Amino acid sequence: MVNLFRPRRTTPRLERLRNLSLFVNLTPTELEIVDGLLHERDYQAGEVIFDEGEEGQAIYIIAAGEVLICRQGQSDAGRVAQLDVGTFFGELALLDNAPRSAQARAATGCQLIVFFRDDFVGLLDTHARIASKISRELARHLGARMRDMALASGVHQHL
Repeated sequence: MVNLFRPRRTTPRLERLRNLSLFVNLTPTELEIVDGLLHERDYQAGEVIFDEGEEGQAIYIIAAGEVLICRQGQSDAGRVAQLDVGTFFGELALLDNAPRSAQARAATGCQLIVFFRDDFVGLLDTHARIASKISRELARHLGARMRDMALASGVHQHL
């Protein structure tokens, strides 16, 4: 008997992407399409990934290491968050051209997966269903962050 359904080829990178909340609803074929648009960048400890005030051009996903989000020039006193593997940041860059609201710096040596806004916009044009799934996950993430911020500040509004 011939098996007409060959198992899909997978790589460690695809497995890592499959486990990220941003891509959780993508099929294996959709994930392969997105993988073709992603770039990997390595940063040394202390290296600036982007500065506060810069135009946002990409979302970053931490594949290895840790990233510090802080106010410009205030690494310890201006610490906003310390992020680790599987976390993404800079996501508003996929949605608008607004300047970055904080600096991102490698807290340790790290490897980041970069998804540029131009590639995401191209995905909207060529594979709207995939871009829609990613957009929904981004919206869920941003909504959760807004609720967390409202709770932390004591605001009791329906978000």
